[in-house]
Amino acid sequence: MSVLLYKRPDYVTKVPGPMNMTQCQIYVERTQKHRRAIPPELSFENVVQNKALPPCALQDFMDYLVYVSHDAENLQFFLWLQDYTKRFCAAPKSDQALSPPWYQVEAPQPYGTDPNQPYPLPTLEPKMPGVTTYEVDFDKAEPPMSPTNFDKESFLSGTTGHTQLSVIDSVQDANAQMGLKWQAFSVQPFRSEINRVISHYLAPNSPRELNLSHRNRATVLHALQHTTHPSALCLVKDMVEATLRGQSHPNFIRWSICNGNKPRVLFVRNSGIAHVVMAIILGVLLIISHKSRWWRLFVFPLFFIGFDIGVAAYKGLCVIVHTNHHRELRPWEQFNDGASVSSFDAAADDEANVSTDDVFSITSRSKKGVSMETFGTSNSYSHELWVEKYKKKPLMQKVFTKSIWVQDETIRVLQDKIVMQSHIWALALSVPLTVLLVALPKGNII
Repeated sequence: MSVLLYKRPDYVTKVPGPMNMTQCQIYVERTQKHRRAIPPELSFENVVQNKALPPCALQDFMDYLVYVSHDAENLQFFLWLQDYTKRFCAAPKSDQALSPPWYQVEAPQPYGTDPNQPYPLPTLEPKMPGVTTYEVDFDKAEPPMSPTNFDKESFLSGTTGHTQLSVIDSVQDANAQMGLKWQAFSVQPFRSEINRVISHYLAPNSPRELNLSHRNRATVLHALQHTTHPSALCLVKDMVEATLRGQSHPNFIRWSICNGNKPRVLFVRNSGIAHVVMAIILGVLLIISHKSRWWRLFVFPLFFIGFDIGVAAYKGLCVIVHTNHHRELRPWEQFNDGASVSSFDAAADDEANVSTDDVFSITSRSKKGVSMETFGTSNSYSHELWVEKYKKKPLMQKVFTKSIWVQDETIRVLQDKIVMQSHIWALALSVPLTVLLVALPKGNII
């Protein structure tokens, strides 16, 4: 990948409204445009399987969706469905026979108030090209990919305030709102887990409600009334995966390439503008003075520094922080749920062979937060301790905050390319401007 031609993934905006098949098709098409901007080492599969290193690890992806993109429920549901499909494949054939595959994906119309009105049967809908489904032969198929280093118990025993009774009530309320009056088959395998998924992701106003339309929500709930087979969730899986691949993942890689927080990037960008303005003012003063025109060459360093740090800051990079291949800690990383950043240094002093960066990784990333639990609380973070502490933090401390080493080599290479581009752009802009100032005749005014 050429240094001069490399470009970060374009920012993909969210389409307003609930997820739908048309929107997902747009995301699938956009995914093809990001292939050159995202190296294979940072592919969606590698990130989800936790094969990439920070700042592109699975926990970083989840943090981005929680704190920046505000749609972490998509990844949480996607990870659960991968694990659930694997466990369904491993279930006894007698249990699988109780939950046959589901092939109907069109939502039934809500049941009316007339008791004599027949319940309309769902119709078949053609599959969207380019998006995989779960219609596979479970007798021969290999289990789908499952994220490495995942503890199955944490998936199934996530902390939640819902009791079993409240879960059932939530499911019944969701079915009632969708106009579905039938009772689910309780003898089917994993029925209690499916009920928890409905109460957490599919029911209206659930803690991690997926952004589904009324029609698609009714489709999925109608299917789950009949079977717990993973194919019953095929419609949601297609839309969630298309959104993650085509919108969330490219934006996450684009965000991960940045090594500075917003205050630092704005500070560096304004510093670049200030250097260019000072270069212009100095050049004008030297032009109207009696000084030799060769004194005007001193504007070149100001031009070069200004354009260099300005272009890099425009792409989210601070050249100074990049010197050691570091990145600043994100706001939610700086306090570690109430712990001060200095605690990382203290931990490093305790073990001579462990660097500060390693201590941060051990103390923070090894602890799975609520966001990594399938059945946790909502993804709201306004109650977390770091929010109020970060608001009270002085501006200059936000600008010059602690930085850690970028562990992922691919990200470091991409940052090197962007910084090299900023050097080239700075040189290309500074040289002609300096030559122009030197060539102008003297004013001999002051």
